[in-house]
Amino acid sequence: MTRRAGMWLWRWRRNPLRRTSDVVEAWILLVAWVLAVVGGLVAGLLTAGAMQQSAQRDRAQIHPVSAVLVRDPAPGAARPTGSALVWGMVRWTDPDGSVRTGRTRVPADAAPGAPVTVWTNGRGALTSPPPSPADTAFQTVLGGLWAGTATVGLVVGGAKLARNRLDRRRFDQWAEEWARVDTWWGRKTG
Repeated sequence: MTRRAGMWLWRWRRNPLRRTSDVVEAWILLVAWVLAVVGGLVAGLLTAGAMQQSAQRDRAQIHPVSAVLVRDPAPGAARPTGSALVWGMVRWTDPDGSVRTGRTRVPADAAPGAPVTVWTNGRGALTSPPPSPADTAFQTVLGGLWAGTATVGLVVGGAKLARNRLDRRRFDQWAEEWARVDTWWGRKTG
């Protein structure tokens, strides 16, 4: 065992200067490390899984529907070109046969009467298109990382609070011991 490793493990070895609070602190650190690693991984994986299931559920409820542009998206205004999207009024037919209208984002170069694809949810209301698999994967990974990092932060914060409490207790014990030694010498030094 190297000298450096011995410094890390001093709380676990028998030694006349080791206090009960040192052993408690060693256990707190060990449990904190295990909880931080395992808890962070579990929280990250559970969050990522939940986000993936939510995205799949949303994707299953959102359906593309063919619609017709009813009104010019930007009457009287300078129209953007290219693949820009603007708000426009569209009309579509629900699976039950009812005709509906609503506002959604349509291509800027679409003219009234042009066919457009809109997305509806399970109730037939207009909604935004589902995220792409790449966007879903990115959001899932990011959510898992955030959850894992937050869990590690909470565990480290809790361990720090416990160590501060132990330090406060040790300082109080040292003050009591110093008061006993000081009166044993027959005078007050501080």
